Amino acid sequence: MKLTTKMRYGTRALVDLALHQAQAPVPSGEIAERQQVPIKYLESILVALRNAGLVHTTRGALGGYALAREPERIVLAEVFDALEGPTPLVACTEGAACPRYDGCVTREVWARMYAASRQVLEDTTLADLADRAREKQRVAGDLYQI
Repeated sequence: MKLTTKMRYGTRALVDLALHQAQAPVPSGEIAERQQVPIKYLESILVALRNAGLVHTTRGALGGYALAREPERIVLAEVFDALEGPTPLVACTEGAACPRYDGCVTREVWARMYAASRQVLEDTTLADLADRAREKQRVAGDLYQI
């Protein structure tokens, strides 16, 4: 299984917003710089996230992006659906798209893999990721203290 850069960058941008929500709205340029993501690509991702109702924008000199809901209420499955679509790993797991459908033993494995990965996405919130990021920053800071 492979996630696209769209999903990876989009998730990083949302975690960035969760970490900086007290400073909302956050300009896309700041997110792009912190996350080392090309600004134009990030802006297209943010549009998709806005259309999905995950972020909202404020225009103007002090404008930028903010989460549309608390990070505890946004799960990665929503991000995945907004950026990738709720597509299975293999098309045949959704229906009889193949003449081997009924007798195919591998189709069942692909369906279980998709269900398991989907469950991880449903169980993980932006708040979970933001908490992990804060902990990693704290540990990294502790390692370099003299």
